[in-house]
Amino acid sequence: MTNSAGNLSDEVILATGGYDHTIKLWQLNDGVCKHTAQHTDSQVNALAITPNKQLLAAAGHQHIRMYDLITSNPNPVINYEGVNKNVSGVGFQGDGKWMYTGGEDCSARIWDLRAKNLQCQRIFQVTAPVNCVWLHPNQYELIVGDQSGVIHLWDLKTDHNEQLIPESESSIQSLSIDPDGTMMAAVNNKGNCYIWSLTSTIGEPTKLKPRHKIPAHRRYALKCKLSPDSKYLVTCSADQSARVWETDNFTLVQELKLDSQRWVWDVAFSADSKYVITASSDGVARLWNLENGTIEREYTGHQKPITALAYSDIPAKVES
Repeated sequence: MTNSAGNLSDEVILATGGYDHTIKLWQLNDGVCKHTAQHTDSQVNALAITPNKQLLAAAGHQHIRMYDLITSNPNPVINYEGVNKNVSGVGFQGDGKWMYTGGEDCSARIWDLRAKNLQCQRIFQVTAPVNCVWLHPNQYELIVGDQSGVIHLWDLKTDHNEQLIPESESSIQSLSIDPDGTMMAAVNNKGNCYIWSLTSTIGEPTKLKPRHKIPAHRRYALKCKLSPDSKYLVTCSADQSARVWETDNFTLVQELKLDSQRWVWDVAFSADSKYVITASSDGVARLWNLENGTIEREYTGHQKPITALAYSDIPAKVES
């Protein structure tokens, strides 16, 4: 797991959090929990790892807590406050200079991680609670999905924004853009998944062209992710399953399902796009082999539903 120098920042990180007010770090290969941190104030809504793999952000009720991944400190080392309701999504700019969040206070926010006052620097206000946020690989367009069914494209350079409504009166639950910035997926509370082709011109807003609609699940969809190699899309749902689709023709290639796992809240791909990790309401995270749809490992220890996970098996990005 660790390299020869024993550098934690270069090893695989799997973090899970949920309704039991704890965050657990796991050894991927053997399923052993190597560290438990306390998130005492609320459930964990979302998790994200900084590009340098030194901090873990946990989004909760009215705050974002930052945990040190290098030490075994069980308590948060930085606290970001000032959000009135649940923080539903969190992520980082590619160089780790700033953090972005979305929340049920109908806003997306930008937080400068180098600022000393821990206050949010920019706010993008919308008219409905925000469920998800995703930063385009170009690092200057923030995609925001809200409960009224609107997807907002916020240009951080110009402050210009555009709106997209794939299906009226359907809450946007999750968004994902592939690493090349050529495709975007979104799932809603009716179980439908929409896919767009993206085209970018330097200095111009990204253009979206509708590409496909998948009736992915019969119940509430909770999360979608495009794979690092852009060949697969995974969707997960309240129907107790995660489903993997090929992106060339959007056919179903695997259904990752287990009767005991109940709602599947969160999902992540391995860097080689050969494995998927799921987090579910039965308090278990699972590592699935995409080729044959089998469970390679289970991570058990949470006492209540796991609603968020963060995973990284790529080398840490050194800050310039």
